[in-house]
Amino acid sequence: MTSTAKYEAQHPIIPREKLDFGLGGDIPTYWFEGDPFKSRFWDALSIIFPPGEKFFMTCVRDFRDQITDKQMLEDIQGFNRQEAQHTLVHRQDNDRLRKQGVDVDKLTKYIDNLLNVEYRKSYSRAYTLSITSALEHFTSIIAHSLFDKRDVMKHADHRVRAMYAWHAIEEVEHKGVAYDVMVDYAKVGYFKRALGLVHASILFPRVIFHVQRQLLIHDGFGALERGKLLLKGMWWLFKPGGLLAPMAKHYWTYYKPGYHPWQETEQHGYEEWLAAFNGSKDPVKASEQMRHDLALSA
Repeated sequence: MTSTAKYEAQHPIIPREKLDFGLGGDIPTYWFEGDPFKSRFWDALSIIFPPGEKFFMTCVRDFRDQITDKQMLEDIQGFNRQEAQHTLVHRQDNDRLRKQGVDVDKLTKYIDNLLNVEYRKSYSRAYTLSITSALEHFTSIIAHSLFDKRDVMKHADHRVRAMYAWHAIEEVEHKGVAYDVMVDYAKVGYFKRALGLVHASILFPRVIFHVQRQLLIHDGFGALERGKLLLKGMWWLFKPGGLLAPMAKHYWTYYKPGYHPWQETEQHGYEEWLAAFNGSKDPVKASEQMRHDLALSA
């Protein structure tokens, strides 16, 4: 019995296209609480996503010819369409950084070369898919921090906040696709799956902090200033109740033998966001309505 048969998706994969977040508007450079570290941390993610999504789609596509299951093919199509939209919107957000003088192309080229050239040459197709599945695990569990009662992005610009809320919602919807292809078609066993997460756990922060460092250098922060920002930022990330705290439990479950992403079906905020978006078709309004509804229910 395949993992797809054992764990059916709890949320349909719904590509949402032609969305307007107002990213071309008057978003300040330090749009998250006026804080350079927090703002550039998320800006680094935005720069990473387009070449990263390309890597994800390519690694899943490697095994598409082996798949005859109709539902799996539909899920892959939905996965690709959602990832393509994420690429499009983050490119729009990256245009905001270009207007600040950031050499976005240099940074995305670095990531594109690392993932889509070096990794594709150095590792097997099955192993790159295990890295993809692990990175998809990271992006899906981000939602556990963004949508909890702490409202960690309440002091962020509402437009950028809405972009990350939408992205997280769609990661929740397709979080089982790369995993199912990895297990059912690439035949990746437990050791290689776990190794993929170990690898991703080193790769992900290394790339984020490299790009963030380049952004802070661009902003004119010297080495001592960057060190102070880093110390303060690490506390924001790792302190009890910090950004990463709600993700820890979900991170470790990936290492359990027999794990499947759809064993975790509950996602705080998902239904609220979905209801708000279906009512307005406006992702910014949906994000704000979700936050309002969650605050009332807290």
